[in-house]
Amino acid sequence: MSSGAEPAWEASGGGWSRRRLVAALGAAAAMATVPAPVAPRPGPSAAGPGPRTGAPTAPQPGPTTAPQADPTPSPSVGSGPRPLFLGTYTSAEGGGKGIGVASYDPTTGHLTGTGTITGVGDPSYLAPHPNGRTLYAVDEREQGAVTAVRLSPDSSGGKVLGSRGTGGSGPCHLSVHPGGRWLLSADYGSGSVAVHPIDASGALGERTALVRHSSPAPGPGQEGPHAHQFVTGPDGGHVLAVDLGTDTVYTYRLDLSEGTLTEVSQAHTRPGAGPRHLTFHPGGRFAYLANEVDNTVAVCAYDPATGRLTPGDPQSTGTGGGTSYPAQILVTSDGSFAYLANRGHNSLTRYAVEAGGARLRLLDTVPVGGDFPRHIAFSPDGALLFAANQRSGTVTVFHVDRESGELRRAGEPFASPVAACALPL
Repeated sequence: MSSGAEPAWEASGGGWSRRRLVAALGAAAAMATVPAPVAPRPGPSAAGPGPRTGAPTAPQPGPTTAPQADPTPSPSVGSGPRPLFLGTYTSAEGGGKGIGVASYDPTTGHLTGTGTITGVGDPSYLAPHPNGRTLYAVDEREQGAVTAVRLSPDSSGGKVLGSRGTGGSGPCHLSVHPGGRWLLSADYGSGSVAVHPIDASGALGERTALVRHSSPAPGPGQEGPHAHQFVTGPDGGHVLAVDLGTDTVYTYRLDLSEGTLTEVSQAHTRPGAGPRHLTFHPGGRFAYLANEVDNTVAVCAYDPATGRLTPGDPQSTGTGGGTSYPAQILVTSDGSFAYLANRGHNSLTRYAVEAGGARLRLLDTVPVGGDFPRHIAFSPDGALLFAANQRSGTVTVFHVDRESGELRRAGEPFASPVAACALPL
């Protein structure tokens, strides 16, 4: 990875930088309001606490295709232990043996390791199918791939259904379209995004789309495009790719019958921002963008009809000078609070979301209790927040206060080798 993106710290303390890892494998209170939308530049251009009284309630358009039918019962949701899946690097020194499997108490947040799903190489990022019966993992290697895993009925393990090549290198993110028929993946190394079909069993078919980000030119300090995220917009018809290397978020229209992509717009951050992760407000009209390189976040306006994203001014992460390599930003399901993971600062920033999603107000930062929090996720009911700390090889669990958004540690961190992702179901 080029200078300023992910720090090239040594392979000690539980992991490698993505640049060094991919190379090795290949060889073997600030307040910001969104301004009125401005003229576009030339060229094509997560669950949380439940609704509270007075919270924004603007409707969010649903997906344009119905979820696939599947005869297998999904894992039951109740008050008993719930499953947690853990991503890692199997090829890193001290890494895991596959996808880690644990269970958590939804009341206390206590974690218990239960096993490993083997047969997946470098599963650094995970995503579930909407029906909860299949798990998908990136194979973050020079010859990139994505893998489908059929979960056991009690989610205590799983069966690998097979892998498909992404057509790029170093895939670092994937997501499932809400309709359940398409898997979206982002290749960091090649700066490309891909689409794969999902059949009724949850298995993956041959790739239906592959697009490499060739324009605009790479940003300051970058040697090429670096796609870091590929997600579906609130309208269901548009998919957005966040590219750190080109300082751009690309919007594509996804053909829901053929799985093809047509670029419709580009949203440009300020040069050198290094956008990494985008999340939408539940109202569907605003989104929040974490910029890894310049240590900022930005509120973005979103037009569901066109898929056009308009970034607002960058604002503080609350971590002081320098860069803290912001990794991921989440917003609660009632749209009241947002949380940002800061890897360099080893903290979580808490924001109040105001003006129906158009404004973030910095509240505080909370020590994460680990080193290099790369991934954060809410439990399905939003009562818990999980932070995967890559360099310390731990997962920290927090209770989320529904009224204030305050975070409170739920016991001691849970040990997990090179914890790159923690996915609670």
